[in-house]
Amino acid sequence: MTDQASVKAAARQAAFAARKAAFAAGQGQAAELLADVLAAYRGAVLSGYMPMRTEIDPLPAMAAHQGPVGVPVIIGPAQPLRFREWSPGSAMLAGDFGALIPAEGGWLEPAVLIVPLLAFDARGYRLGYGGGFYDRTLEGLRARGPVLAVGFAFAAQEVAAVPIDATDQRLDMIVTDQGVRRF
Repeated sequence: MTDQASVKAAARQAAFAARKAAFAAGQGQAAELLADVLAAYRGAVLSGYMPMRTEIDPLPAMAAHQGPVGVPVIIGPAQPLRFREWSPGSAMLAGDFGALIPAEGGWLEPAVLIVPLLAFDARGYRLGYGGGFYDRTLEGLRARGPVLAVGFAFAAQEVAAVPIDATDQRLDMIVTDQGVRRF
């Protein structure tokens, strides 16, 4: 394991613990704040995610979005994500890593992405789970045109500095249970 990989692994372990404690305290009005931010992007294709374990829950904001909504599907290792259309009540099945994905539906290309994370910093960088899926996906989408990456997290997930590599993509903003920050 490289030095940077070791640093990121240690940061992930600490971030999981911080997120677990924040999750136990509840997410307050975070989903409502997220819905308010997304209202400015009415009609745009949105990608959300199906929350797992102690992730903050974006489902109410996704359901309120006035426009197409997709959720990520892992196509394979080292591949960018694809996004399958979702709506409340969609039939779901377990995908890779146990994430729920729609059993059927069209493929969408999002202009706005709600991005899950383990930790974030004041520069707008996020620490993910280590697969590079969102970094690869954001890089590809941004090469084709403007894309808004909105991190969604508990405020307690903020750290002084996320360890980064050249391939890490910055968020454009973060929505937490404490408010909205633009980078």
